[in-house]
Amino acid sequence: MSQGMRKEGVSLANGGQTGMPSVNVVIVGASGAVGHELIKVLDERNFPVGELKLCATSRSAGKVMNYRDKSITVEETTPDSFTGMDIAFFAGGAASKEFGPAAVECGCVVIDNSSNFRLDPEVPLVVPEVNPEDVKWHKGIIANPNCSTIIMVVALKPIYDAAGIKRVVVSTYQAVSGAGTEGIEELSGQTGAIINGGEYPPSKFPYQIAFNLIPHIDVFQGMDYTKEEWKMVKETHKIMHDSSIGITATTVRVPVFRSHSESINIETDKKLSAGEAKKILAEAPGIVVADEPEAKKYPMPLFCSDQDEVFVGRIREDNSITSGLNIWVVGDQIRKGAATNAVQIAELLVRYGCLRVR
Repeated sequence: MSQGMRKEGVSLANGGQTGMPSVNVVIVGASGAVGHELIKVLDERNFPVGELKLCATSRSAGKVMNYRDKSITVEETTPDSFTGMDIAFFAGGAASKEFGPAAVECGCVVIDNSSNFRLDPEVPLVVPEVNPEDVKWHKGIIANPNCSTIIMVVALKPIYDAAGIKRVVVSTYQAVSGAGTEGIEELSGQTGAIINGGEYPPSKFPYQIAFNLIPHIDVFQGMDYTKEEWKMVKETHKIMHDSSIGITATTVRVPVFRSHSESINIETDKKLSAGEAKKILAEAPGIVVADEPEAKKYPMPLFCSDQDEVFVGRIREDNSITSGLNIWVVGDQIRKGAATNAVQIAELLVRYGCLRVR
C-alpha cells in the first residue's frame, strides 16, 4: 500500500494494531454525532491509524478535537483533503455526493454513511456480520446501510442461514438521536417545559415528541410508506442478496434519547422452535441474546446504548402460523447502526487487502 503524499495531519502511526500496516484516515463530518463516534470507535478497536485528518464544513473548521493524546484541528473539507489518505469516512449528509468522487480520484476508499450510494448497483452495501465478501468488489465507494436496516439484518442473517426467510414484518421504535443533535435537544427541552407547565413548540419533528410517539420518519413515498420504511425493504434485499423475501415496515419515532428498538415477525421456510432460534442467535457474531422472561430480562434501549452488539430477546414462536418467529431487537444506532459498522468495514478492507494503491 503506497503512503503517497501527505498534507497536514497528525501522525499516529504507532497507535494501530501490531503487525498491521498503518492506514491514513480522513473523517468528513468529524464534528457531528457520528463523526465523534467514529473517532471514539477507531480508538477503542485499535484500528491501525497512521495519519488522522478531521474535516467538516466551514462552520466547524478550526475546532480542536482529540484522538488519544493528540489534538487535531478540524479543517474545511475541500477536494484536496484526501491527498495521501487511504480511507475516507463520510459521516453523513450531502458531503459524499460533493466530495466522494474527489476522494476516490485521490486513491481513497470511501465509506459513506449517507443514503447517497446505498442502492447504486455499482456500490457494495455492507454489514460485516452479513455480507463481508462484498467489500472485495468495491470500485472506490462502499455504502454503510441505514441504521435500522443494520440492526435488523444482523438478527435476520443467522435465522436466514438456518431456515430461510419468506416474509418479515418489522415495526421500529427509533430514538430521537437518529435525527441528530436537534432531536435530542427537542426531546429534552419539550420534556422539561411540559413538566413545568410550559410550552416548547416542535421544530425538528412534525409534532411534539415528548410523551408521544410519531409514526412518521422521513418523507412519504409510494403506497404511503415513508422513505425510512422503503430503505429497510430495499437495503435488506441488497444486503441479503435475496429480493424474494417479503418485507414490510412501519417506522416510529419514540421519546427515547439513544438506541433503536425493533419488533420483528419472521416467517421462515423451515420451522424453527423458539429454543432452536435462541441457540442459533446466541452463537451468531455480533449478537447478544437477553431472553429470560421469568426474570424479566429482555433488551431495552436504556441498557443497550453505547454498545456495539445487537441485543435480541422475546424470542418466541408465532402462534398464528406454522413456521414463524417473533423477536425483539435493540441496537445503538450511532454505534452499530453507523460508526462501528463503518469501522468494521474498514477492518475488512485491511484484512482482505482491498485498499487502493494511490
